[in-house]
Amino acid sequence: MKPRAERQADGVDRRRVVRRVDQAEWAPARTRADPVALIEKTNAERLPKLVPIKMGRMATSPFSFFRGAAPVMAADLAALPTTGLRVQLCGDAHVQNIGAFAAPDGHLVFDLNDFDETIPGPWEWDLKRLAASFVLAGREAGVPDGTCSDAARALVASYREAMARFADMTMMDLLRVEVARHVRRGPVHDALVKAERVTPLRALERLTVAAGDRRLFHDEPPLLEHVPDSTAGAVIAALREYRETLGPDRQLLLDSYEPHDVAFKVVGTGSVGTHDYVVLCYGADPADPLIVQVKEELVSCYAAFLPEGPAFAHQGRRVAEGQHRMQSACDALLGWTTLEGRDYLVRQLSDHKARVDTEHLRRGGLLAYATVAGEILGKGHARTGDSVAIAAYCGRTGKLDKAIARFATAYAEQTEADHARFVEAVRSGRIPALPDRRHTQRP
Repeated sequence: MKPRAERQADGVDRRRVVRRVDQAEWAPARTRADPVALIEKTNAERLPKLVPIKMGRMATSPFSFFRGAAPVMAADLAALPTTGLRVQLCGDAHVQNIGAFAAPDGHLVFDLNDFDETIPGPWEWDLKRLAASFVLAGREAGVPDGTCSDAARALVASYREAMARFADMTMMDLLRVEVARHVRRGPVHDALVKAERVTPLRALERLTVAAGDRRLFHDEPPLLEHVPDSTAGAVIAALREYRETLGPDRQLLLDSYEPHDVAFKVVGTGSVGTHDYVVLCYGADPADPLIVQVKEELVSCYAAFLPEGPAFAHQGRRVAEGQHRMQSACDALLGWTTLEGRDYLVRQLSDHKARVDTEHLRRGGLLAYATVAGEILGKGHARTGDSVAIAAYCGRTGKLDKAIARFATAYAEQTEADHARFVEAVRSGRIPALPDRRHTQRP
């Protein structure tokens, strides 16, 4: 690795490639692809019967559209100049993709928690997407525009200041950093408290019905439904390959559970339409359940715009390894497998997982949350990129904060316009969509 002074000089020199004030720029190019057509193209990879569910969820609001339209923003970001400094991208950094979950030793962590689009790429892409999400989520929560802009600026300031701190750490110390571990109030604290109650037993009660001394998944098609015996057998058989992606201690843990039931489950917004299975397992006792998720992973939406990057032979492995690189602690059962020629990520479905609610943002928590989120993203980038060079580019003034906040507001307005076009496509019948049923699911 180059000496620190050279890395700092390199970071400052990157301002000649893209001035910090120019990070504010957003204007759709005349050759910009029709966002509705781009979404239709990505739908071709998904299960046709489930596409209307995804489209209905995306039609709900501009922020919901944003969550499902990562390929649209990937194309837009790829049209902008970058500094050339690369990190492991989360790829889909937004307000709802940061949350609480249990570390292998049982303590609760608050970190990035969705890596479907993860790939090495320009650090600015993650930061700009996350900043735009704060503006959109804040507007959806009824927060004044001025506060939404302030939150985007606070996010970037937190990222910039954290990167400067991380640049002074040893890599070993950086690997031990856990953001928000000692937060005592605000939306992040509330999410951690909520996560304490989200136990595997609660997930079992929510997703299953009693069947003798054990339980089975309940059927609520198409959101949750049993699969044919042949498919269930193939899913269980795929767990053998998955087992080999775990360390010996994790294999010992997995071996203590036996599969009992398999179902197909619709999850999230961006993932709707992919193959997603849940496997209910039991240990030696009915009070010891484990629900494993076997989730199909497609090629990252950024891959087409990063031709010089590595080619990933297995998309589940891409996601798992990206998650390990960015998170302070990972799911104890995180791994990957192959099923019927498709790549899958495997993980626990629900282990003390929770996220910040919109209500917390409405009550004044947007700024506090933005500060924590900026540090979390900075930590992930510092672990996987040149923190010294990135910190030197960002600088110690608020120039970058203001620039990316302006970008976030401009891109939020672009998303609102794209959402309006999308809703019109739904109304005209061009895009088939079903009403969002998530709020009417069983408690």
